[in-house]
Amino acid sequence: MRVDDFAFELPTELIAQEPVEPRDAARLLVIGDDLEDRTVRDLPDLLAPGDLLVLNRTRVLPTRFAARRQRGGRAIQITLVIDQEGDRWSAFAKPGRHLAPGDTLELATGLVAEVLAKDDDGRFALQLRAAAGTVIDAIRTGGAMPLPPYIRRPAAGEAADRERYQAIFARDEGSVAAPTASLHFTDNLLAGLAARGIGHAFLTLHVGLGTFLPVKVEETQDHLMHPERYVLPDATVAAIAATRAAGGRVVAVGTTVLRVLEACARESGELRPGEGSTALFITPGYHFRVVDRLLTNFHLPRSTLFMLVAGLAGLDRMQAAYAHAIAGRYRFFSYGDACLIDRRD
Repeated sequence: MRVDDFAFELPTELIAQEPVEPRDAARLLVIGDDLEDRTVRDLPDLLAPGDLLVLNRTRVLPTRFAARRQRGGRAIQITLVIDQEGDRWSAFAKPGRHLAPGDTLELATGLVAEVLAKDDDGRFALQLRAAAGTVIDAIRTGGAMPLPPYIRRPAAGEAADRERYQAIFARDEGSVAAPTASLHFTDNLLAGLAARGIGHAFLTLHVGLGTFLPVKVEETQDHLMHPERYVLPDATVAAIAATRAAGGRVVAVGTTVLRVLEACARESGELRPGEGSTALFITPGYHFRVVDRLLTNFHLPRSTLFMLVAGLAGLDRMQAAYAHAIAGRYRFFSYGDACLIDRRD
């Protein structure tokens, strides 16, 4: 399919700059046979006893820095995006055109980075060094949350985002962006779901480089997804099997969860637990094996995430839903509102 098939016009004022409070007060567009305007806190009434929510418990590292060259020069925004191990990271720099191998950057007090190389996609290989403790400790202390570029923040970030851009159940450190559907959950909402007989289980997918890269090709078949690391526990596989055997529905909270479940499924729908990486790219025509419903935010035009939801529900259906959301002044993207999508086979 052509990437332009997934384009739409979005008024910039609908791009959310702050999350709503409390988190579960966000609006929720239910996309089934019809469209229904609700709120996230209505989830217990929109799901059925015996359904299972699957959540991503990855935790975001504060990997954005207002850096400077040690030999002087203007400030450079550095965003670390992939941990290559051994304290080597891939990173984006803005502006990065004058950076060269051998340059040394002060990322934060006690944390420096040497530029090792630059690739054709504009990414830099950096060797990080901490004056005391570990590099990860220095990142935790000195970095700002790596919010998407459409959320406007000062170069050093805002302290409030350290809590707001993190799910309340986040545990496994390693993401450079939040699985944003998870941001809508509160303790009260989880309690309400449990009281209704709706279970939940966890997996981990560390959101990585693909989050930052636009689709630059004309045909979807030519787009290359970057792999992201996941862990699918035995307990989650068992919970899904029990849910399906009892006739319940599997509800993925976020596209990250959906991609892990579908990547780990055999043709029969049987899931294989374990650790690995996935570069699964879902577009219309994909045959879903596991996920029945998806809770997700509203996504960028021409993005792989909008392609995924079009694959789940149909492109015409999602275009109509997004037109309804725009007309109804829903808030878009990471800090925005959400939708609950039924799979259309």
